[in-house]
Amino acid sequence: MYTVIGTSKSRAARVLWMLEELEEPFKHVAATPRSEGVVEFNPAGKIPVLIEDGTPITDSTAIIQYLADKHGRLTYRAGTLDRARQDSLTQFLLDEFDAALWMAARHSFVLPEELRQSAIKDSLRWEFERSQKTLMHRMGEGPFLMGAQMTVPDIILTHCGNWALTARFPIVDHKLSLYLERMRARPAFKRAMAR
Repeated sequence: MYTVIGTSKSRAARVLWMLEELEEPFKHVAATPRSEGVVEFNPAGKIPVLIEDGTPITDSTAIIQYLADKHGRLTYRAGTLDRARQDSLTQFLLDEFDAALWMAARHSFVLPEELRQSAIKDSLRWEFERSQKTLMHRMGEGPFLMGAQMTVPDIILTHCGNWALTARFPIVDHKLSLYLERMRARPAFKRAMAR
């Protein structure tokens, strides 16, 4: 059985949702960053951490891609063009969406107050809006980013979309708003967020 360490209000939500989609049993430890139960598995104190057979795996993207590969679902097979396109979307979302949101969070409450630069958030919002337009050109025909099949980037994008709304980063594309509504309606998503 897997153990997931981290709160559902963090990137651990991605791991919780992946396991719910896979219908795999797991134990959830809702620990916060840098808490004692986290640092013993990740010296950086970051969440999430997935424990399998006593081995910790860190970084939400690495964890969910590992789970998708291991269980042969929510991913395309490595070495295929579809997987290359999937990995490209994953990297785009991490570089353009997650990075902007994380930088804004750091300058809102993570960094010591004397190091925060609140003015940076305007440029991050601008980049975030621009990235949405680029993403809409890359989105496949169908209900998911890749088209007919839900994949790892769908989990990352939905998590970032929810994070954006909380951080008051506007979702400017109507197609993206509809996509996020569909994804949040998934039963596995609802179960993961209820933890």
